[in-house]
Amino acid sequence: MSKQFPALNHKQMAKVAKHLGFHFERIGKGSHEIWRRNYDSRYTTIPNYGHKIITRKTTKAIIADLGMTIKEFNKILKEV
Repeated sequence: MSKQFPALNHKQMAKVAKHLGFHFERIGKGSHEIWRRNYDSRYTTIPNYGHKIITRKTTKAIIADLGMTIKEFNKILKEV
């Protein structure tokens, strides 16, 4: 993946979601987890494939669900 676009696994993505105020709500279909933020009712689905890298398309969708741009996401990723 490019320098600007992050290549993350489940553990890293979950850490960012927690930092943004999301919490694990429940297991979805298969190996997917539903994460929710209470104060604005946003939610996202994060695949849990262990250490396997989440695909670029899925990562873009999760970042959009979190309500941020890739630049903002990368900034937060450096903080956590």
